[in-house]
Amino acid sequence: MAGRITKADAQLKPDPKFGDLVLARFINCMMLGGRKATAFRVVYNAFDEIQKRLDDGKAPDLPPTALEVFHLALDNVRPQVEVRSKRVGGANYQVPMQLNRRRQQSLTFRWIIVSAREERGKQIHMRLAKELWDAAHNEGKAVTTRENTHRMAEANRAFAHFGRSR
Repeated sequence: MAGRITKADAQLKPDPKFGDLVLARFINCMMLGGRKATAFRVVYNAFDEIQKRLDDGKAPDLPPTALEVFHLALDNVRPQVEVRSKRVGGANYQVPMQLNRRRQQSLTFRWIIVSAREERGKQIHMRLAKELWDAAHNEGKAVTTRENTHRMAEANRAFAHFGRSR
């Protein structure tokens, strides 16, 4: 049932290492099959990899901590609009719609996690670190997904009036 009010925000506790609520929500999204300790280990190992790269001085333009790189990556991947299919007069139109903050955050998390899981050949924390690093530089699969979504919304801007309620 859509739109029901839950206590998810009130029950969410900050993650133990950094004390960040957004990171705690990301870890919950990373979790598979209720294995929260594994999700913690994967995300924290990815943060350690990012911190190693920062300490090596490979990116002087990035913030000094892995947590700030994480937030920068989220900001770079966060979409502003998406297209939704709407049936009008027997035809389906791709209607661009503005997103609320909660939907922006969930799409951002999903795109980063999916793009990290799709890549094969390395351990998951290395793939996640690489995806977050690339997103902080405005590169990578998650940023490409955001750009494609924005491009599709721009192309279908003529149908935006179908999205307005009466």
